[in-house]
Amino acid sequence: MNFVFLNTFERQLGDSRVRCAYLSICEREGIWSVQWTEEEDMQQKPVETWYEGPSWEEMLMAFRHGVAGRMVQGYTPVIDGMLDERRAYAGNKVSLLQCYGEMHADKELFDELREWRRAKAAAGKKSAYLIANNRMLWMISAFVPHTAEELMQIPGWGEAKQSAYGAEVLKLTVKYEQRKPFPLDWVADEIDADTLSAWRYRQKQSKFKQQMDRHQEKRLILEGIREGSTLDELAAKLDIPRRELMERIEQLEREGYDLEPLVARELAGMPEEEQRQVWEALGSIGDRYLKPVLHRVYGEEGAAGKPLDIMYDRLRLIRIRFRREGKEEAI
Repeated sequence: MNFVFLNTFERQLGDSRVRCAYLSICEREGIWSVQWTEEEDMQQKPVETWYEGPSWEEMLMAFRHGVAGRMVQGYTPVIDGMLDERRAYAGNKVSLLQCYGEMHADKELFDELREWRRAKAAAGKKSAYLIANNRMLWMISAFVPHTAEELMQIPGWGEAKQSAYGAEVLKLTVKYEQRKPFPLDWVADEIDADTLSAWRYRQKQSKFKQQMDRHQEKRLILEGIREGSTLDELAAKLDIPRRELMERIEQLEREGYDLEPLVARELAGMPEEEQRQVWEALGSIGDRYLKPVLHRVYGEEGAAGKPLDIMYDRLRLIRIRFRREGKEEAI
């Protein structure tokens, strides 16, 4: 087995002792492994294997996710910089406010704000995070602004959000006690360096976990396509709605993967004349928006007796084929 990387980590214990751990990346005949070993009372504990497999990309994700988790626990690497740390931002005010917000959010107010956001997103037919992400709602529920001027001190809450949603948010926050005053300069005295550092590593750990999950989803989708799975079977395997699955598939199309086997299976039950009309509509109207294509082919009322979500899935699949042939012609 070849050692590609080896680093030592140290963790200060309360009794002035130091606990050591060792992190290694190894390779043997194309199989990568990431292993973590801790010492306790000068004895090595059992080895933890964070990853073992042929994928360099998955190995690197598991490595970063594991490192971030151990640094949350207080371990410090002897060789630093593995997570692209930039110490220059250690006193960044925005990070301090975000950290305090997540640690001191009022759960009841946060739940009210989240329900307001859900209803607002549904009414406007837009993603909830475009209205306000969770981090912003945590800060609002922790600092509890009572005026427009105070609300504008929440990082990320600019003039556009104030104009669109400020009055509605303040109707919710004024019902709650403001435990500490504005302006928020006092937050710097409430968050020490160790607390802020652990919070930042938790953010990185969460980010790397999302990357690992997304990469695993991608692998499962591509394996399913090769094995002949349908959209419904893929959605069941990944436990996600068909709409989210189609978004993943369209991303794979943008990355250049061959999705024709899946496209052909899903369109096998769609009449060729109907497919031709959709193709022509994409050519004349454009392929950016599908609603005008739907109306061109099926009229304003859509196709009677056909579920709208299935119709849109078929349009998106035909668009994948349409775009691929356009790229081939351009080459």
